[in-house]
Amino acid sequence: MAAAVEGLEAEAAAAAAEDAAGDAAEAVDAGPGADALLAGNRLSLDLQPRGCRRLLCLCARLSSQLLQVEFLRLSTHEDSGLLETTLARVPRSLPHLRSLVLKGGQRRDTLGACLRGTLTTLPAGLSGLARLAHLDLSFNSLETLPACDPQMHRLDALLLSHNCLSELPEALGTLPALTFLTAKHNRLQTLPTALGALSTLQRLDLSENLLDTLPSEIGGLSNLIELNLASNRLQSLPASLAGLRSVRLLILHSNLLTSVPAGLAHLPLLARLDLRDNQLRDVPSELLDAPFVRLQGNPLGEALPEPQSPLETPLALEMPRLFLTSDWDSFPVTSRGCSVSLACGARLRFPAGATTTPITVHYRLWLPEPGLVSLGPHDTLLSCVLELQPHGVAFQQDVGLGLLFVPPRARRCREVVIRTRSDNNWSDLETYLEEQVPKRLWAHCRVRHFSWFHVVSRPVSNTCLVLPEGTLLYSSGHPGVKVTFPPGATEEPLRVSMQVVRMASRELRALLEEPEAAVSPLLCLSKSGPGFLRPVTVQLPLPPGVTGLSLDRSRLHLLHRAPPSATWDDITAQVALELSHVYARFQVTHFSWYWLWYTTKTCVGGLARRAWERPRLHRVNLIALQRRRDPEQVLLQCLPRNKVDATLRRLLDRYRGPEPSDTVDMFEGEKFFAAFERGIDVDADRPDCVEGRICFVFYSHLKNVKEVYVTTTLDREAQAVRGQVSFYRGTVPMEVPEEAEAARRRKDVDALWMATLPIKLQRLRGSEGQGQGAGLSLAPLNLGDAETGFLTQSNLLSVASRLGPDWPAVALHLGVPYRELQRIRHEFRDDLDGQIRHMLFSWAERQARQPGAVELLVRALEQSDRQDVADEVRAVLELGRRKYQDGIRRSGLASEDPALSGSSASQSPETGTA
Repeated sequence: MAAAVEGLEAEAAAAAAEDAAGDAAEAVDAGPGADALLAGNRLSLDLQPRGCRRLLCLCARLSSQLLQVEFLRLSTHEDSGLLETTLARVPRSLPHLRSLVLKGGQRRDTLGACLRGTLTTLPAGLSGLARLAHLDLSFNSLETLPACDPQMHRLDALLLSHNCLSELPEALGTLPALTFLTAKHNRLQTLPTALGALSTLQRLDLSENLLDTLPSEIGGLSNLIELNLASNRLQSLPASLAGLRSVRLLILHSNLLTSVPAGLAHLPLLARLDLRDNQLRDVPSELLDAPFVRLQGNPLGEALPEPQSPLETPLALEMPRLFLTSDWDSFPVTSRGCSVSLACGARLRFPAGATTTPITVHYRLWLPEPGLVSLGPHDTLLSCVLELQPHGVAFQQDVGLGLLFVPPRARRCREVVIRTRSDNNWSDLETYLEEQVPKRLWAHCRVRHFSWFHVVSRPVSNTCLVLPEGTLLYSSGHPGVKVTFPPGATEEPLRVSMQVVRMASRELRALLEEPEAAVSPLLCLSKSGPGFLRPVTVQLPLPPGVTGLSLDRSRLHLLHRAPPSATWDDITAQVALELSHVYARFQVTHFSWYWLWYTTKTCVGGLARRAWERPRLHRVNLIALQRRRDPEQVLLQCLPRNKVDATLRRLLDRYRGPEPSDTVDMFEGEKFFAAFERGIDVDADRPDCVEGRICFVFYSHLKNVKEVYVTTTLDREAQAVRGQVSFYRGTVPMEVPEEAEAARRRKDVDALWMATLPIKLQRLRGSEGQGQGAGLSLAPLNLGDAETGFLTQSNLLSVASRLGPDWPAVALHLGVPYRELQRIRHEFRDDLDGQIRHMLFSWAERQARQPGAVELLVRALEQSDRQDVADEVRAVLELGRRKYQDGIRRSGLASEDPALSGSSASQSPETGTA
């Protein structure tokens, strides 16, 4: 090793000499401007090619300047021998280091995943870095913690995430100054008891490991502020966690916990306790009522029992809590009230006395359709439609309702409300928001009647009650917009609303092809009741860049639109416009839409209509993909352009198909449909299928995705079927063109046709070379064997639809690795059904033709307390066996010897499936 070090140092010195002489030999040169790599007391070589050689060159050329370096970053994507040699030189050349970052992860594989570095250990000499306070060894190949680490007594932060560590040494507890430790995404199965001796530790991250227990000594971390144990295999927690008196953040989601210590409720500084996606069935009542506790995804128990005597009336008994899985669509409510969490992502709170007689509440989540959704011109739908029954029942007290949604990106001058329908009229409820989980918000409201509910983003609405004495209404988002109601404007109180929509000047100029064009904010005024008795004064700010002192009045237009008309009228000549330096004022007696334009165009009505529609218009792409293991299953989706790439990256490991369509424009809430053509048709009747056409409604914040099974009347044994699916605007007409070429040639912007994508069904293999199996049309997936029976894809889909939140437990009992489970959760984080189907079918594909696979599935269901699904699978298997034997007897192939009949069954798994 000494000879190797001397050889490399000699090579580095020679390279430095050549560089000084002007020879830029790329193999060993420190690179152009090597001195510039030193930025004060920092040396960053992690993004430089051949970083180790550069460091050796610098040690040879600038040894005196390196003495001031306190921060070093070096990539570990190097030859392991060269890396070890370079690190051995560090303590001598950089003795004053305070921060050492030796990370991999700068390179990625073909799938985009970060590659680990080659670092497997550290030279013992690094323990001589007496001032080292920060050591980052993330994204490497460490299987054990280097022996030198516990000797760095000034170490304040130690980062070991994304390695291959299976354990941490007991000597780790001897680091007296350590405040931050992360070993995320390793293979840790146990923790050292000495971990509890780190009295200065403040942040500890051990998530994404294989921990199933915790040492009780962990409760000795008296200064711990954050503890992250998410995505492990913990089944229980030590009671000593209640000793973490300084902890503020405790993350325990995605484990196998069935209970938690009651002492956690008494931690004085705890601000967040995340228990999502566990197996909790019993939670202390103090935690159930705590606002900082997250419990989604747990099969918590049903309503608590009725009190046995008047003395037994604690709060937990007065307010039962229900956590419904996807198997339940109703629940009882009594005069005691209850708190209910629905599987669809909604919460209800019935206060005591809300109903005097017991009732059963039914709920259903509807896909949004125009009849169930009401959107204004610039509204955006953020959720599906929740229906609560019975309709029309009046509760004695307000019932709390919470709906979960993904917030929109553009939130300036917009607000989120819950919209409901009552007596065929839509109204917005007073709504307040609560941040519950990352990238998710709760919308809360109070209701007295049940109906249909959905979450909408709309321009901020300001309202007031206009009395005969007059009043003034301001816009909260645009203070320059106001309406003045003079005394006597009305005899009866009127409710008045104002919405203001800001228009993007850049898009307007592109539309008008006029650099100096500008518009004011768009104003919408509405009211209840008759018109005003006296004119009302409206104030709008002048368009940006325009002042009352310099404007050309011939270019100023006041536009008016009266719904339901879609046209904009120029009323400039009909009103008296009073101009100040920055405002325009005019008087009206009827409320509608008003807009100020500043342009050289003379006829602006048509342009105004296009500009008014622009905020509602979305640039979208259409995709049609076929499942790799079952090409007859086709996924159709309409996506905003900015979401296409991320969606395809998530789907293409399971689907294949053509590139997305060209970009088309689509309005929020616009209807369209997909028509299969050239010999391909939808395989089954569906509620959203009309004459073989699949109907859609586009909502920019929803998925707009449907999966259908297709079939063909053509002979697939002769050749593959090359069909297509075309997308058309509007509702399904009486006649749809069989082909899309005519519409494509027309290039008409008003044409119904939007896109056509190919669909190919592979040729079915005929009888040649099939032996005894000739003529059989096998299902895409058969799971099982002749003894236990077979399950087809249809059977597995039925199982997947029943699992609900219990699927992680089933997956673990099936032997699915926990990291794969976490990957599925991440890839389908907004799609519970997708998580279940992907887990089940991926496992089934690996088990294909393996004996005992079906029995393994049944046993996993039983171990996960899903005996109901296990019994259903057994019934399907038994029915399939009986059908197969009946078919054998009817065809006259049955053998008198039962054993021979059983052997015949092994030749045809498909016919053995119910």
